[in-house]
Amino acid sequence: MAAVRRGGTSLVLSSLLLQMLFYVNGVYYIFYFLATLTMIVYKSQVFSYPDDFLAPDLLVLFIMAILEVPRLYFGSKGNLTEEEAPLGLSLALTLGSVVLAVYFLVWQTYVLRADVILNALLLSTYGLESGLKVMAIAAFVS
Repeated sequence: MAAVRRGGTSLVLSSLLLQMLFYVNGVYYIFYFLATLTMIVYKSQVFSYPDDFLAPDLLVLFIMAILEVPRLYFGSKGNLTEEEAPLGLSLALTLGSVVLAVYFLVWQTYVLRADVILNALLLSTYGLESGLKVMAIAAFVS
């Protein structure tokens, strides 16, 4: 962590709450990915899931997983090093993740109640994380 010296005291600007949220979000996303993948397989077996829609739903899920890794990495790196560029990049990647989560909440072929719960929780953590990122970036810039 970088510290700013002002008047003989060290001032740490990185956010502990944001760092903890990165960790929790990383663990939750593993659960989210596995649960969503399981539900897609379940829906393809139980419902008349059109074959033309199965591949795009799986593709979106895997793109979302690939996007999650740099999103968490840059966010954590930016917060710990107190640099606004990686944190800003993480914020931009979060917007992409939000769009994909909304896809699973609203636009996928079949939306189960479990999908709604999983995505609502994911979107809530994204919202909280984004607000903390903006506050951290503002603290780093000032």
